[in-house]
Amino acid sequence: MPMPQEYQRASIIYDQILTDLCDELHLATRNQTYTLLQSVLLAFRRRLTAPQVLQFASLLPPIARAIFVKDWDEREYLPDFGSEDDLIEEIKDVRRAHNFADGHAIKGVTHVLRHHMDEAKLDAALAEISGDAVAYWQNEQA
Repeated sequence: MPMPQEYQRASIIYDQILTDLCDELHLATRNQTYTLLQSVLLAFRRRLTAPQVLQFASLLPPIARAIFVKDWDEREYLPDFGSEDDLIEEIKDVRRAHNFADGHAIKGVTHVLRHHMDEAKLDAALAEISGDAVAYWQNEQA
């Protein structure tokens, strides 16, 4: 049975995402870039219910999808997005010694990921989740 093209090209897509993120956020290493990608995705995941996590995961490219659901525990759910400063602090808490998140982290990661996703499906899913979800993924360049 042939594999869908997205899985055949998963590592190529992931490498392009990391390259784009590294360039967008002026990071020096793939480890820094991975940490930032992971931390922004996890902060968002915590604000989703279990059905929303599964729906949203299906929109992500394959390796980003795996990062998004890895070690997921639905008990981590937080119903409130809080302030942008609170979100950035939460993002910085993921491997703090190796995390170079700043005030542009969320916008930078979501901007890059949008280019590797179906934006119409993404925007529709975000609108179903909440206005805060839409704001987290707002379509602006960092």
